[in-house]
Amino acid sequence: MIRSAEYDFSGPASACASTGAELRPGDRYYAALFERAGRFERADYAESAWQGAPPGAIAHWKGRIRAHATVRKPKIDDGRLFECFDHMAAAGDAGRIRFRYVVALLLMRRRKLRFEEVRKDSAGGETMVLTDTRTGRKCEVVDPKMTEAESAAVQDEVIQVLG
Repeated sequence: MIRSAEYDFSGPASACASTGAELRPGDRYYAALFERAGRFERADYAESAWQGAPPGAIAHWKGRIRAHATVRKPKIDDGRLFECFDHMAAAGDAGRIRFRYVVALLLMRRRKLRFEEVRKDSAGGETMVLTDTRTGRKCEVVDPKMTEAESAAVQDEVIQVLG
């Protein structure tokens, strides 16, 4: 589990959030992401217990519990990235701004968002203007001016919560 001032993230749970049944390697599961009291929380459900996205979920996805010895690069679904990116659009606190910025960079790397320009404000802050390559929608993303270490930590958080 990764801990930061704003978020707690962990991988798939060992038990279903609904039934308490054990989730074992090879089992399919559904995960739902919630924002509660300024924190992201993840709940995992056995495939047989899944009744659709629970009320208040901001994203959900299907996965498979991997064997403990299996080490793989996590796959991140573009739809989940966009859900989180859009959900954070009105973010005001520093942690959420950093999280959204890193998600924007991932979407740019995956060629889902295209860089258009940087706008500077009178206080020296910068905002990237991006275009959604699927819809043509313009998006603005505040540059939080992170250090390399802060950027790496936020990237790990994004992968943990979405991977």
